[in-house]
Amino acid sequence: MSLLVVGLSHRSAPVSVLERAALATDAQAKLLQDTVAAEPATEAVLLATCNRIELYADVDKFHAGVADLSTLLARHSGVGLEELTPYLYVHYEDRAVHHLFSVACGLDSMVVGEGQILGQIKDSLARAQDLHTAGRLLNDLFQQALRVGKRAHSETGIDRAGQSLVTFGLEQLALGTQVDTWARGKKALVIGAGSMSSLAAATLARAGVAEIVVANRTQDRAERLAQILTEGAETDVRARAVPMDAVALELTRADVAVSCTGATGLVLTAEAIANAVEGRTGDPAGEAGGSAPTTAPADVRPSQLPPTSLGTDDGCPLDLSAVQGATGFSVLGEAAVAGIDAATLEQHGAWVDNATVDRREAARRTPEAEAELITALAATVATVGRIPERRKPEPVTGVPRPAPALFLLDLAMPRDIDAAVHRLAGVRLVDIESLAEASADVPMAADVDQVRRIVSDEVAAFGAAQRAAHITPTVVALRTMAADVVAGEIARLDGRLPDLDERQRGEIRQAVHRVVDKLLHAPTVRVKQLAAEPGGAGYADALRTLFDLDPETVAAVSRAGDSTGNKAKNRGPA
Repeated sequence: MSLLVVGLSHRSAPVSVLERAALATDAQAKLLQDTVAAEPATEAVLLATCNRIELYADVDKFHAGVADLSTLLARHSGVGLEELTPYLYVHYEDRAVHHLFSVACGLDSMVVGEGQILGQIKDSLARAQDLHTAGRLLNDLFQQALRVGKRAHSETGIDRAGQSLVTFGLEQLALGTQVDTWARGKKALVIGAGSMSSLAAATLARAGVAEIVVANRTQDRAERLAQILTEGAETDVRARAVPMDAVALELTRADVAVSCTGATGLVLTAEAIANAVEGRTGDPAGEAGGSAPTTAPADVRPSQLPPTSLGTDDGCPLDLSAVQGATGFSVLGEAAVAGIDAATLEQHGAWVDNATVDRREAARRTPEAEAELITALAATVATVGRIPERRKPEPVTGVPRPAPALFLLDLAMPRDIDAAVHRLAGVRLVDIESLAEASADVPMAADVDQVRRIVSDEVAAFGAAQRAAHITPTVVALRTMAADVVAGEIARLDGRLPDLDERQRGEIRQAVHRVVDKLLHAPTVRVKQLAAEPGGAGYADALRTLFDLDPETVAAVSRAGDSTGNKAKNRGPA
């Protein structure tokens, strides 16, 4: 069997894909169960966080394993396989071990060095143990990953290379100001009472906020978190719990809100945020920079439209001079150009009207509307005879945004807060996507190199231990066979020499056992050493062949070892 991981993360996929591929708790359990039910896999552990989904499995066939794991991820996430495949990565054997150990150390995190991933790895292993989908290999792997992560944080300064996602997010909200200075005296609303929300609440409390309001769908969890915050010795923050239906009111009172729930839909819409800002300031929270329609009235003919700079080098994203007046389409965003998708056409309209257009609107068009547009585009290209050139649009100069009246931090995946909030005046939203962009510029600390060396050493040690463990059942089977031979010969001797007393029989028995042990000691120790080296997997087969060991006997020893190991490890991860 061989270790395989198939997954996607913030490094391989855009946030929009990660958001859609996010799995609810029930879906995670079903995915694990279906994975071990699939033919190539015997064990499975799922590591699902806000910015990664990785399925680890012990498989007997590489290509079949990749195909099955990819299909299962697509099926349970609801994202089509063809759409998901370009964002998936695959690691096998030592590379899979190296990947998990790097993840455990925070080297693959959005913010390098953050330590929260260790708790998420621990929870992933515990879930797989509860579902009985983790066998000896994945138990050993994830237990070792936890030890490697703890070693990296205790022996190096990797913590200085980055911060937790919560701290980093608050720093982005503070816009260059020290978080403690920015947060002091503010009122905070925390939506959700899970591990990330609890961490956010504790961080805000230490930063000096005056009040924290906790909202959660389960009221007792919100009250428990509020009680912990109130009774904490480190701060004197006031904390209280409210039901979820009180969030709209609390938003009008809060200066900063952090949301991290397990909801599959939006928790805070752009309209709700706009209403909250208006409730705080008394002024409507319109879009920053204003807005303008991107199309002309339907009864206006192209000849009546004001002159534009289409077809020039003045920054137009499309060269539409060829189609002006040719088909009756407006040149203010509806001009039909073959091969250009609706979102790009809207980008052109935004350029014309000097306004930003929400490109997601194009994605919400119905298939029927899209079909009509495609038909019109085809007719246009037949008339014009060519596809006009596309040029990169000039950046749109917007009106300076007012100082934020409400700060929002969205740490959920899929997102809790509508991304359209980014366009609202008087609001500053930091979400997973903007955190990913900001973290790309965070410098790497020198300690990262030391952690990489630790990971490399631990990968080599894990591989050696697994290879040595692979031959152990064969060695045990060999010694068992030798013990059976000795027992048989002693029994035969008892029959041939019945006059021997018990002391004499004991001396003979010990002498024969010592001879067998001395003959087997050097070869079994040496074969374990050789098997632990790279390429040493064949020594187990050689040993079975040389001593004519029964494969079923070896397999029985392996099964017994798995059963004992799993019972011990299922008492809880380290």
